[in-house]
Amino acid sequence: MTRYGKEKRRSCLDSASLRDLALTYVGRFATSRTRLARYLDRKLAERGWEGEEEPDVEGLVARFAELGYVDDGAYARMKGASMERRGLGARRIGATLRADGIGEAERLATEEQARAGAWDAADIFARRKRIGPYAGQRPDPKLRERQLAAFLRAGHSMDVARIWVDAAPGDVPPREED
Repeated sequence: MTRYGKEKRRSCLDSASLRDLALTYVGRFATSRTRLARYLDRKLAERGWEGEEEPDVEGLVARFAELGYVDDGAYARMKGASMERRGLGARRIGATLRADGIGEAERLATEEQARAGAWDAADIFARRKRIGPYAGQRPDPKLRERQLAAFLRAGHSMDVARIWVDAAPGDVPPREED
């Protein structure tokens, strides 16, 4: 309802308005092919379709990919780097990319890049959460378990999580060499 008490009705979508919605979406957000298709499907469910034939969402997404408006590889690299800067690990990055519909080749390349920067990501995560060397004092056993769980949810390995959680306050652990 609008503030004047009348219900605001949106018109059904046609080919031109569906294309315009897609253009607006890719202009505002970095996205993958799957995410764009989900968005368009959601808009079609909300507003309906005006026309004889079924809407060609997959064809529109493929055309946008052909034009370079949507690039799954670039999206995977950008999203992976962004998550790594927030301190998230390779498993979490891979799961997010899988949910976003990124293909296996792009996803595995991004996960490999995240594994190469795992130590730095763990350092960032520990600093953000004030864990281990960035804590004010050693955690009690219950807090230690919660901190380990936080590291694991963030996509880090148990070995890396233990090193950082068990580090004494003020004592940054030395970088692990592979």
